[in-house]
Amino acid sequence: MQTSVPLRLKEILESNQHARKMKKGEFLFQEDTNAQELFLILSGTVQISKLVPDGRELTLRVSSRDEIVGETILFSSSSKYFMNAKMIQEGEVIVIQKNELEEKIALDGGLAVDLMRWLSVQHRKTQTKFRDLILHGKKGALYSTLLRLSNSFGIQTQNGIVINLPLTNQELANFCGTSREVVNRLLSDLRKKGIISIKKGTITIHEIQYLKIEIDCENCPAEICNIE
Repeated sequence: MQTSVPLRLKEILESNQHARKMKKGEFLFQEDTNAQELFLILSGTVQISKLVPDGRELTLRVSSRDEIVGETILFSSSSKYFMNAKMIQEGEVIVIQKNELEEKIALDGGLAVDLMRWLSVQHRKTQTKFRDLILHGKKGALYSTLLRLSNSFGIQTQNGIVINLPLTNQELANFCGTSREVVNRLLSDLRKKGIISIKKGTITIHEIQYLKIEIDCENCPAEICNIE
């Protein structure tokens, strides 16, 4: 379930003709580099992450078509990015200059309101992710991540919900702020119980209600409970 940028904002961004093709593994931007550009994703998938002091990588979200990345630099006095944005699937993005977009927003009250509403949703999503990480421990963080992935990339089948985004155990660990070894153990336990199955890196959730009960799921709307 994707929360796309407001239509008017998208139209303004798309009027910018500076498109850039990106390969898998390439960075749109990296932590502590000069922050002058935002990006509207036309195709492909982008991982937004941050390195923590002990060297681990914490994945904050995965963004895809019609999403903006780099939005946190808008109207900010900071001249540096404080996150990394890496392509995990090749694609194409539109490059937007920060100062040009700020000027357009400052002159258009309706556009500013649209942006504020969209940013408010992004903030709520981030809050709920950190709530899960803090309140539910490592197991809860993984279960929450699986639920969010199912809302963003899940395909309902007779056998369960297939998460149509192959991930390594290390990539899952990055979402949870824990180690690959912990995720390996938790996934193995879920497989033994028949809650999930994994084939070629693709996870199928067979008993989604089990995951919800284990983390006292509040049944947040899908626009909030997703990985994007």
